[in-house]
Amino acid sequence: MPLYREGVAAVVRRTPGLHWLGATGHPHSAVRLHERLRPDVLLIDSVLDPQGQLATLLAGNDPALVVVSLVREPHRTAKYVRAALSAGVHGLVPRAGEIGEVLQAIVRAHAERVYVDPTLAPLAAGFTPTAEAGSRRSLSRREYEVLQLIADGLENQAVAGELYVSVETVRTHVKNILRKLRARDRTHAVSLAYQAGLLTSGTNAHPAG
Repeated sequence: MPLYREGVAAVVRRTPGLHWLGATGHPHSAVRLHERLRPDVLLIDSVLDPQGQLATLLAGNDPALVVVSLVREPHRTAKYVRAALSAGVHGLVPRAGEIGEVLQAIVRAHAERVYVDPTLAPLAAGFTPTAEAGSRRSLSRREYEVLQLIADGLENQAVAGELYVSVETVRTHVKNILRKLRARDRTHAVSLAYQAGLLTSGTNAHPAG
């Protein structure tokens, strides 16, 4: 929500030691925004990334990035919290919490690499991310680009032409995409990506600051 983003931005800007780089309301644009700005910490609304696919993609391609999930009420469940931690989320804080709690999540997640708000901590009790993280593998930046082109209706030959790589290289990327998304075929992979919010109908959307 633009109003919420503007509110968080205003508070971050006036907090010593923190700097606001930008914001967007679309998962697809978030990938491009991250690539351009390379932030230290990224806040993601749980509604935009309910299955953790966006967090997995971004954290997988930028090991230094700290991802903090703003958890909405419907996602205050053990299932979501555990899935988020498994996906590579470093911090979790209720979206409806006080702004001071959100700031604390940003600072502590960045400093400690793992922070779960006390109100959400019971949902993560006994969970060890390393035990489950291996089951979720992120798409590389190139695989994500291939998936976007497949979603646009391009066949392997056309994808190869767009990316200036060989058709065999594209086939390898497609195989990796299917394996990582646990998809049956290309169509299923695209469907899963849309469901997870990795792809949107506005594939040419620009980041909103």
